Amino acid sequence: MPVIVIANPKGGVGKSTIATNLAGCLARQGHKVMLGDTDAQQSSRAWLALRPPGLPAIAAWELGPDHIARPPRGVTHVVLDTPAGIDSAHLQRALRIADRLIVPLQPSMFDILATQTFLQQLPPLPERVRVGVIGMRVNARTRAAEQLSHYVGRLGMPVLGYLRDTQNYVQLAAMGATLWDAAPSRVDRDIAQWQDLLRWIDDASVFNHLE
Repeated sequence: MPVIVIANPKGGVGKSTIATNLAGCLARQGHKVMLGDTDAQQSSRAWLALRPPGLPAIAAWELGPDHIARPPRGVTHVVLDTPAGIDSAHLQRALRIADRLIVPLQPSMFDILATQTFLQQLPPLPERVRVGVIGMRVNARTRAAEQLSHYVGRLGMPVLGYLRDTQNYVQLAAMGATLWDAAPSRVDRDIAQWQDLLRWIDDASVFNHLE
C-alpha cells in the first residue's frame, strides 16, 4: 500500500491541488483511496465534503493530533496533504510511513530558494522513500521552468513535470471534482502534464517491499 506525502513548508504552492487531484486519479483507476489532511485549515477535508456521491469514492483518513498511524486494512493508496510551515517532528512522523514525497514548487526565485532549503534540511529518509518535485503554474517552455529545473537538479532530485496555470483546477475543486472527473475534451491538455508524475508513482520496483 503506497503512502504518498505532499509537502512543502512554503504556503500557496499547490499542495492541496496535487493531493486532491492525485487522490481523484487513483480513485478513477479503481483503487481504494484515502485522503489525509494534517493542515489546520483542513483544505483537503473540506474538498471531500463537496465531492458528489456519484464520483469515484475517496475516503477521509482521520489523523490523531500527536501521531500518524497506518490507515486501516483494505486501503490500497493513501495521499497525505500537509500544512505550510510544517514542523520537523510532524514531517518526520509523516515520512516514517511514506513511500513517495512529492514537493510542489512554483518557479519564483523566492519559492525556489525556500524549497531548496527545505529539501537540503530533510531528515534522513527510509531507503524506500523517493522524493520528486512538481512545477506548479508554470509553462514548461519558459525560462522560469528552465531555472526551476536547474536549481532542483543541483539537489539530485527529479522534476516530475510542470502543471500549467489554468482555471480548470480552481473550478473543479469548487465542485469536489478533479481533472479525472471532467469531460476529456476540457482537460486533455492538463492530464497529459500528469503522466510523468503518475509513472513515477506507479513504478512497481518501489513497492515490491509491500507485497
